[in-house]
Amino acid sequence: MAKLEVVRGDITKRAVDAIVNAANTSLLGGGGVDGAIHRAAGPELVAACRELHGCKTADAKATPGFRLPAKWVFHAVGPVWNGGAKGEPEQLANCYRQCLQLAREHEVKSIAFPAISTGIYGYPKGPAAKIAIAVCREMAGGCGVDTVEFCCFDEATAVTYERLLGEA
Repeated sequence: MAKLEVVRGDITKRAVDAIVNAANTSLLGGGGVDGAIHRAAGPELVAACRELHGCKTADAKATPGFRLPAKWVFHAVGPVWNGGAKGEPEQLANCYRQCLQLAREHEVKSIAFPAISTGIYGYPKGPAAKIAIAVCREMAGGCGVDTVEFCCFDEATAVTYERLLGEA
């Protein structure tokens, strides 16, 4: 079984095999986590993302990490929150599933996830964290992943993940 842990800080500094980017469908950068990853990885990342021709919501695609400590970046496009009745929970869960499938394909042993869709996409942090933890508990070990980090930029998100991890 994979070890699941909460870390606070900047995902671009994580020395793991792969980090996950909370990307938009263009994959060409944006605000928040997406912009920070693009800035830290350098211009090679945008060039690699152009070659991927975008990504659909609930899916993920891989690029090298370029100037990041992580070897890989898995670009996951989470859903925009519309109240939860338009398939958002399943779409969000699929983002995590797709990233773990990419982890298997790329022989990733350690991965760091941000709180996908909880920024400008408005997904409530508690329900999003429950989905992230459930999918990672279910799948990570079977994908060859030894360590899953939930990398939280702010204290409130970290506390939410810590509480939910402690409940199981």
